[in-house]
Amino acid sequence: MSSTRLPGKVLKKAVDWPLLALMVERLQRVPSLDGVVIATTVNPADAPIVELAETLGVGWHRGSEEDITDRLLGTAAAHGIDVIVQTTGDCPLIDPEVVERCVADYRQGGADHVSNILTRSYPIGMDTQVFATDVLADVARRTDDPFDREHGSVFIYKHPELYGIRNVAAPAAFTDPTLRLTVDTVDDYRFVDGIFEALYPNDPGFGLADIFHLLRQQPAMRAINEHVEHRYV
Repeated sequence: MSSTRLPGKVLKKAVDWPLLALMVERLQRVPSLDGVVIATTVNPADAPIVELAETLGVGWHRGSEEDITDRLLGTAAAHGIDVIVQTTGDCPLIDPEVVERCVADYRQGGADHVSNILTRSYPIGMDTQVFATDVLADVARRTDDPFDREHGSVFIYKHPELYGIRNVAAPAAFTDPTLRLTVDTVDDYRFVDGIFEALYPNDPGFGLADIFHLLRQQPAMRAINEHVEHRYV
């Protein structure tokens, strides 16, 4: 709720629903997920997020605002989670099939961390990371660096000498790494809201293919937020 560029962004509405609720709905379509848990903070400003989680009937946990590593571990402990599939709450257009593809790759074995963010090919907003809770616990034992702790799993993929990492690349049809399908500014919100308004009423389960089709039909939509500079970790 205390985003610096767009405060309260996760509860802003599209098609009469909070963006976070729409994201939860999409994640609940991922076949391999046992459940969705919202890992929010102890900041009093985030109490509405807990209220939304309870309304939606999904799990929640409140932890440190600065130490995301500890917050994720606390969430995993509270809900008995062995493998974490981490997404961020500002990606309401995330495609369940993209998440499922990352999970399927992880299940092949041979990697401690599987994601689609190491070499970016999917649009921004499809970000998915898969790793065992035990691996994150190992991270917590190895580093107290505030940067590492603030960014949760970043220590894993910054240290390939310690952990096996693997990247999932987008198919050619979905390769567009500068397209912003995330919400971090007012213009991002306008763009994402427009996509929901165009696609959701006819098909709440629309995916990335439908988004690309819409943008080919209405290319001017991309201009709404293409100037926004993304803040990479």
